[in-house]
Amino acid sequence: MAVPDYQSLMLPLLKFAAEQDAEISTGDAVEALGSRLRLTEDDLKEMLPSGLQSTFINRVGWASTYMKKAGLLEATRRGYYRITPRGKELLAKSPKAVNVRLLKQYPEFLAFQQLKGTRTGEKKDSTLPAEATSATPSEALENAYENLRDELGDELLSRLKKSPPAFFERIVVELLVKMGYGGSRADAGKAIGKSGDGGIDGIIKEDKLGLDIVYIQAKRWDKGAVGRPEVMQFAGALQAQKANKGILITTSRFTDDARSYVTQIGSKIVLIDGEQLTQLMIDHDVGVSTVSLYPVKKIDTDYFDEGI
Repeated sequence: MAVPDYQSLMLPLLKFAAEQDAEISTGDAVEALGSRLRLTEDDLKEMLPSGLQSTFINRVGWASTYMKKAGLLEATRRGYYRITPRGKELLAKSPKAVNVRLLKQYPEFLAFQQLKGTRTGEKKDSTLPAEATSATPSEALENAYENLRDELGDELLSRLKKSPPAFFERIVVELLVKMGYGGSRADAGKAIGKSGDGGIDGIIKEDKLGLDIVYIQAKRWDKGAVGRPEVMQFAGALQAQKANKGILITTSRFTDDARSYVTQIGSKIVLIDGEQLTQLMIDHDVGVSTVSLYPVKKIDTDYFDEGI
C-alpha cells in the first residue's frame, strides 16, 4: 500500500501510544506502525523530494507534533512522548479517525492554528486548503519547491529550443565547465564546434588535467524523440575517432530503444535529454539566477544540552 498521509496516521499512532502507556519515540512508532500497516520495504524507503528524510518518518513525526499541539500527546524528554489523559479520553469514544478537523475541538490546537495564520497573513477563521490537509508542512514546502523547479525547467527548455545553434553550444560549454569538465572555459570553448566530423560537434577534457577526452554532440532537436539510429551514428563517429566516451545532448527526449542501445555497446555514452539538461542548468546556475532563499532550520540539540 502507499504511505498513508499524516492525518491517517494520527489514530494508529495514538492507539499505539495508549497500548504502551509509557513514553515512546518516533522510531518506536515508525517500526510498530510500519508493521501494522503492512508497509513494504519500498514504502519505508520512499523519500521526500529532497531525499533527506523518509516520507513515512516525516509523516509520523508530524502526526505526533499536531497531536501534541492538541494535548493528546505530551513530550517527556527530547525525542520522546506519551499519551495524555485527554488522549485516552478521546480513544474511549472510539473515534473513526483523528484528523485536523477533530483536533480543532481543542483550544490549544486552535491557538496553534491561529498563530500560524498570523505568521502567514491568513484570516484566523480560514481553513487549510485540501492539499495542505494531506501533506505535512515539510512535504508542502518541498513539493512547492519541486513545482517551481519544474516550471523553471519548462521555461528554460522553451528558450533553449528557440536559441541559435551557436548560442546553444555556448550554453553546453558553460554547463560542462561548471560540472568540472573541460579545464578552463576558454579551452572548452575552443573545442566545442571545431570538430564537425561525422556527428561530433566538439571535444572536451574529462577533467582539468586532460587525462581523458570526451566527445560531444549537442543538438537542438525538433523532430520528435531521438531514436536508436541517431545514437548509433554518434557511436560510430566515436569508433572512427578511436574514442570510447561521449555525451549526446538534446533538447528533445530519447526513445527507450535508444537508451537500451547505449547499455549494450562498448563505448560509454551518456544521454542527456531536455528535461535533464534544464535540471542540470538549474543545479549549476547556468542561465538562471537566485531570487529568494528560504533556509529551513531545526533545533540545535547540542546547544541546549550544554544547559542540562
